[in-house]
Amino acid sequence: MNTSPVHHIGPDPLTLDRLQIILSAQHQLVISDKSLQQINHCRHYLDAKLAHSRDLFYGINTGFGSLCNIRISESDIEQLQYNLLVSHAAGTGDASPPEIVRIMLLLKAQSLAYGYSAVREKVVQRLVDFYNAGVLPVVFELGSLGASGDLAPLAHLSLPLAGLGEVWYEGRRQRADVVLQLRGWSPLAFKAKEALALLNGTQFSAAYAVWCVLEGRRLAALADLNAAIGFDAFNCRLSPLDAHIHRIRPQAGQIQVAETVLNLLKGSEIADAEKTDVQDPYAFRCVPQVHGASRNALAHVEQVLTTEINSVTDNPNIFPDDDLILSGGNFHAQPLALPLDYLGIALAELGSISERRVYQLIGGNRGLPAFLTDNPGLHSGMMIAQYTAAAIVSQNKGLCTPASVDSIISCNGQEDHVSMAANAATKTRRIVLNLERLLAIEFMVAMQALEYRRPKRSSEAIETLLHRYRAIVPRLEGDRILHNDIEATILFLRTVQE
Repeated sequence: MNTSPVHHIGPDPLTLDRLQIILSAQHQLVISDKSLQQINHCRHYLDAKLAHSRDLFYGINTGFGSLCNIRISESDIEQLQYNLLVSHAAGTGDASPPEIVRIMLLLKAQSLAYGYSAVREKVVQRLVDFYNAGVLPVVFELGSLGASGDLAPLAHLSLPLAGLGEVWYEGRRQRADVVLQLRGWSPLAFKAKEALALLNGTQFSAAYAVWCVLEGRRLAALADLNAAIGFDAFNCRLSPLDAHIHRIRPQAGQIQVAETVLNLLKGSEIADAEKTDVQDPYAFRCVPQVHGASRNALAHVEQVLTTEINSVTDNPNIFPDDDLILSGGNFHAQPLALPLDYLGIALAELGSISERRVYQLIGGNRGLPAFLTDNPGLHSGMMIAQYTAAAIVSQNKGLCTPASVDSIISCNGQEDHVSMAANAATKTRRIVLNLERLLAIEFMVAMQALEYRRPKRSSEAIETLLHRYRAIVPRLEGDRILHNDIEATILFLRTVQE
């Protein structure tokens, strides 16, 4: 008996907080009664319309893209949908991570369940079945222009519904037809509009954006924690965190970061001790301003993304109560492309200032030994950890080149402006992964530096965290393989932030 919690796909707005709970708590999906009514109402309308009208409806009884004026006979409509599916499965490159594909399935089911896409109930249900059973289609990262939807990635997402392509299932990459047979599911044959509804949409870019925002939240919190540790490790003044400063420049993120770092340092002997330096370097003194700006960017992207995951993004859109079938451009991913580029830049900046704090901590200043080793010269200590951080920061700078400023004409001129949101999405994910490594390096370095402040101690929160960390990564007494320490630190930080 399945005792997993349940999430009902329905008309109620889906928040990112709710989505995080669904994903982390392994919810099973169920289509709500309200959504089933809307799905069936829309499908019945389209079937009746096709039976009694000779009008041309894009992608329903016509060709696609620049072939939109060619009528397709009723007898060829199912073949048209099949041809669309297989011809658009032209993705290549690395396979998207299964956790991203899982989000894609959920978002595609959510979008179709609003009842403006005219797919049958069984199509949405099969997406839900895949999600619940952990049958995750193999989707490739390269192929979408973010124009007429994420066409190639969504084609690969949809192939297994018809018994084509490959899926991840029970830890292995397998043929979709084999897995369907194991599950006792018959391959779907798509009716009018259905393959088009599956392939149109922004769910590839949106799924990456969801993952990046949720991870970005976690890493922004880690960046604030690192800064707090660094304040004590570098023997910084607390005055840059004083609320008086931020009250007269009331940027929301700035205020939040200053309060957070100050709270993390509450009760610290080191923070309360007398300081000799009048001011601290920007990498410490301007933490509220820099981290806060990134938090403001995150908040903006969350707002745009929340709207997107609660939207219908295929084409044409069908409004049965108004007797309308309208061809438009909701599939265009420009609303995601710009924020994804912005998000990448904002998160890369958290990594950039993190590396600067590492550089300060290993520089042999403020009573700290050079490279944080007891015997510099014989031992290199944390020297090369900063090299690694610098290399990652440099790579992130290249990845921050906006994808959304590019557009390449396609489809014989019909699709003459594209968003490149998919490229923005995949490179932003790489920035997020790089940021996690950067912050782990800083955490490792800052904790090493903090112990040179003994006998003075930091706050109870930070000292407790240091004690837990040292059970996993011992203090660096002599040179050893730092790669192992970095990887262990990454895993430790994921655990303590759960």
